[in-house]
Amino acid sequence: MRFGKAVVKSRVIIALVALILLIPSFFGMIFTRVNYDMLNYLPDSLDTIKGQEYMLEDFGKGAFSFLIFEGAEDKDIVEAEEKIKQIDHVATVLWYDDLMDISIPKELLPDKVYKAFNSGDATLMAVFFDTSSSSDETMDAISEIRSVADGQCLVSGISAMVTDLRNLCEAEETIYVAIAVVLALAAMIIFMDNWIIPIVFLASIGISILINLGSNIFLGEISYITKALSAVLQLAVTMDYSIFLWHSYGEQKSIYTDHKQAMAAAIKETVRSVLGSSITTVAGFIALCFMTFTLGRDLGIVMAKGVLLGVLGCVTVLPSFILILDKPLEKTMHKSLIPPAKKIANGIVKIFPVFLILFAAVIYPSYYGYSCTNSEVYYDLSLSLPEDMENVIANTKLKEDFGMGATHMILIDSSVTSKDIRKMSSEMEKVDGVKVVLGLESIVGPMIPDEMIPDSVREVLESDNWKMMIVSSEYKTASDEIAKQMYELNAIIDKYDESGLLIGEAACTGDLIDITSVDFQTVNMISIIAIFIIIAIVEKSISLPVILVAVIELAIFINLGLPHYLGEQLPFIAPICISTIQLGATVDYAILMTTRYKKERSLGNDKRTAVSIALETSIPSIIVSAMGLFAATVGVAIYSDVDMIGSLCALMARGAIISMFCVILILPAMFMLCDRIIGVTTIGFKPKKKMEANEND
Repeated sequence: MRFGKAVVKSRVIIALVALILLIPSFFGMIFTRVNYDMLNYLPDSLDTIKGQEYMLEDFGKGAFSFLIFEGAEDKDIVEAEEKIKQIDHVATVLWYDDLMDISIPKELLPDKVYKAFNSGDATLMAVFFDTSSSSDETMDAISEIRSVADGQCLVSGISAMVTDLRNLCEAEETIYVAIAVVLALAAMIIFMDNWIIPIVFLASIGISILINLGSNIFLGEISYITKALSAVLQLAVTMDYSIFLWHSYGEQKSIYTDHKQAMAAAIKETVRSVLGSSITTVAGFIALCFMTFTLGRDLGIVMAKGVLLGVLGCVTVLPSFILILDKPLEKTMHKSLIPPAKKIANGIVKIFPVFLILFAAVIYPSYYGYSCTNSEVYYDLSLSLPEDMENVIANTKLKEDFGMGATHMILIDSSVTSKDIRKMSSEMEKVDGVKVVLGLESIVGPMIPDEMIPDSVREVLESDNWKMMIVSSEYKTASDEIAKQMYELNAIIDKYDESGLLIGEAACTGDLIDITSVDFQTVNMISIIAIFIIIAIVEKSISLPVILVAVIELAIFINLGLPHYLGEQLPFIAPICISTIQLGATVDYAILMTTRYKKERSLGNDKRTAVSIALETSIPSIIVSAMGLFAATVGVAIYSDVDMIGSLCALMARGAIISMFCVILILPAMFMLCDRIIGVTTIGFKPKKKMEANEND
C-alpha cells in the first residue's frame, strides 16, 4: 500500500518524468543499428564464419554479388563497370575486359568460363566488396550500383537481398505499429467499459515501448525482426496489465470514497497479481536467449526488458494518467458490451466431460501436425520476400538463364600446388549439380605464364595465405540437393587440404539448419520447465503447473499443427519463437482462472460452484486479453510483405484465439476431473468438510 500511496502522491511528477524520458529514448532509437542478415547470428566458432573472416582479412573482401546485364552493348557495360569501380567499398569488379582486351571475341575465353558468364544476350559481372555482406556500407554500395547502372543491370546475392529487405522494412515498420494501435484501440473500445480509457492505456504502453526501443542502444544493434515485432508484441502482451489495473481501480472505488485511496489500493492489488503472470511471460522470452542461433537472444532480451518496463509503467505511469484525467474518465463510462458470462460458465461446467473427450481426441492429430510443421519449415531467406523485388527477380534470372543457384567460395592453403588444385577442380566438376569451378588456373589455363596473369584477377583469387575458388551450383540454397553437394565438395577439399574451407550463403544456411533444429528442442524444454517452476511457486502446487502447461501446450500444438494440414510452409524461426511466446503470453489466461478457482475452493465452495464462479469471472478478462493480442498482430500479419514477420504475427494472432478457447473450455473440465488431486498437492487448498458431500456429483 505504501508504494501505491507514493505513486498517487507523485502522479504529476511521474507523468512529467515519463514524458521527459521520451527525449533520450528517441535518440536511442535513431542510433541503434538494425541488422537485416539472419546469417550474422550464427556462432563465430563455425568454420563458415571463420572462412568469411579470412576472406576479409586476407583478401580484403567480404560481400560478393553477380550483376546481370541483359541486352546491353559491350561499350555500355564497360562504362557502367568504370562507374561501379569508383563506388565506395567496391573492392574489385571482374568482367570480360579484365581477362582480355574488349576487342577480342568473348568466344576465345575458356569454354566453361564463357558459358558460366554468358547466356544469349545476357552477361554476368562479378563484384567484390571490402565490407561484410550485411554491413551498412555494403548495402549503401548496392543501392549506388543500382543508381549508376540506371536500370541496365540486376544485382543478385545475399547483400542485395539484405538491401531490399532493409528498404522494405523501413517503409513498413511505422505502418505495422499504426495498424496494431488502431486495431487494439478498436478492440478495447468494443470490450472495455469506458470510451477514452483505451487511449490512456495506449499512451502509457506507448511510453514504455519507446523507452524500451531507446534503451536498445546499449545492445549496439538489434535484428530487423526484433525491431519490427517488439513494439507490436509489447503492446499486445502488456495490455493485460493495464486492463487489470483499471478493473481493480473500479472495484476499489466501490470500497473507498476517495479515488486516490482507491488507486493506491488498486496499485497494491495489481502489483500482487501482475508479478506472477509477468514473470511467466518474461521466462518465456528469456528461454529464447538459450538459442545457439543468437537471434533468439536478441529478441528475448528486448522483449523481456519490454515486459518489465510494461509492468513498471502499468503501476506508475498509467495510475498517474488515470488520476490526472479522472473527471473526463468518469464522464465517459458506459456499459461493457461483453454480456454476463454466468449462463455460459454454468453450461460449460455442466457438460465438462465433452471437453475432456475433445481434449483426448485432438491431442494426437495436433501433435502430429506440430511435429510435421517443424520439419517442413523453409530456410531460404529469399522466400520471405515478395516475388517482384529486384533481388528475387535477379536470382530467378540467374537460375533460369544461367542455371545458377547457390555460389560457393572455397579457400585452399596457398601451399597447395597448382597441379593439385587442377585435380581438385576436375573432381569437383564431376559432383552432381556443380556447373563450373573457377580458380586462377581454370580461368587463365595452364599455358599462360604467371607474369601474364592480370593483377585484378590475381588479387581476387590469391593471397599470401590462401587461394580462392568459386564454385557455381545449379542447386538452390537450403535444398536437400545442395546439402548433399556440399558434403561431397567438403570430402574432396579434405582430400587435398584438411584446413580448406567451403563458405558462402549455402554453407552458412546449412549450419543454420543444423543449429536451429537443436535450438527448437532446447528452447521449448527450457521454457516449459521455467514456466512450470514459476507456476508451482506462485500457485504453491505440483499438479496445477502440469494442468496449466498441458492446456496451453495443446493450444500450441493446434496452432503450429494447422500449417501442416493447411499446406502452409513457415520460415524456420516461426516454430521456435511461437512455441515460447504463446506459452509465456497466454498462460496468464490460465493463471487468472486458476487463482479464482483456488480462492473459491478455499472459501468452502464445492468444486462445481468454484469452477463455475472462476470461469464466469475470468471469461471477460480472458476475452479482452486474447482479443487485444489478436487485434495487435492480425493486421500486421495481413499487411506485411515480409513473410518472416507476417507469419510470426499470423501465428501469434491465431494462437491467442486458440489459447482463449482452450482455457475457457478445457481448463474448467480439467479442474473438475482433477479437483481431488489438486486438493492433495496444493498448499492452502482446503475445501471445508461440509462441502465434501458434493464432491462426487
